Amino acid sequence: RRPPKTDRNALRQAGTTCSWEMSSEVEETLRRIQSHRGVKGVLIVSAAGVPIRSDLDTEDTNTYAALLSQLAIKARSVVRTLDETDDLTFFRIRSKKHEIMVAPDPEYVLIVIQRPTDN
Repeated sequence: RRPPKTDRNALRQAGTTCSWEMSSEVEETLRRIQSHRGVKGVLIVSAAGVPIRSDLDTEDTNTYAALLSQLAIKARSVVRTLDETDDLTFFRIRSKKHEIMVAPDPEYVLIVIQRPTDN
């Protein structure tokens, strides 16, 4: 059984509608994501991997932003290589300690880190 998860539509919405000036709708979506049990952090990163918004400390923000933005580029490339009419919309990585959900967009990448539950 999967643990309670952050709403994928909320991830996509926040990832595709945010700008340097956060709208109240985006702020509300981010608050809703952050309020889910187990969420450790939420990041919004530019397509170039530059952190725009994060509730993690600076070191973790920079690490997650750099690594996951590059992984999103590579994952998108794999999807496009397999089918040039397709595109990456969302991916999830689960380890023993964390679950990382990534919603890439041409301009931004939304990243949510949460603690997985044992079910």
